[in-house]
Amino acid sequence: MSGNFIEPLSVDSVIFGFEDATLKILLYKRSIEPGYGMWSLPGGAIRYDEHIDQASARILKEHTGVTGLYMSQLGAFGEVNRFPGARVITIAYYALVKPGQFELRPGPDASDARWFDVNALPAMPFDHPQIIAAALNRLQNQVKYKPIGFNLLPDKFPLRALQELYEAVYNIKFDKPNFRRKIMKMNLLIPLNEKQKGVAHRSARLFRFDKQRYDSLTEKGFIFEI
Repeated sequence: MSGNFIEPLSVDSVIFGFEDATLKILLYKRSIEPGYGMWSLPGGAIRYDEHIDQASARILKEHTGVTGLYMSQLGAFGEVNRFPGARVITIAYYALVKPGQFELRPGPDASDARWFDVNALPAMPFDHPQIIAAALNRLQNQVKYKPIGFNLLPDKFPLRALQELYEAVYNIKFDKPNFRRKIMKMNLLIPLNEKQKGVAHRSARLFRFDKQRYDSLTEKGFIFEI
């Protein structure tokens, strides 16, 4: 142990966001070694007197300014040579957020913080590409059977945005009529007497996810599946 940190243990966070029909990941630019000048997942050492959940929240705030997230634990990554010059095991977390809700503020160990398209990521240090791949796989498995994808959308959204979200997560195109038929058949969307505003294309009707109905149906054995 060195100072107030447990040297062999760290945390890293994969923060997913959805914006402009694109699935994105929050990265920060390192201003310290190792990996100086590279884009990296928000991560760092765990203090001796803090819980790993507290460490993930603290480090995310220090590097990007983002606070108040509910983050789920993804798993441990412990390849022998994952970190240069030291034997470090990291506990990875992930979260789903709406990028527009946050003002990014790089901390003292970061020269920048930015959202990147998950399909156009820069070169990254350590095993961060593997951690992102694992988080994306977890996200794809979860959104297929749980309506967590709605966490990435505004409270009111058109069906087009919902389809674009699932296409971005899976990196495939869905047949529009079939997708909409399947979604509407679940009866989990509340149609609103509102339409999109300020769009170049034809304004579409807006919907809201009915979480109360989803919870009620789930208690009766309903299974959400895309």
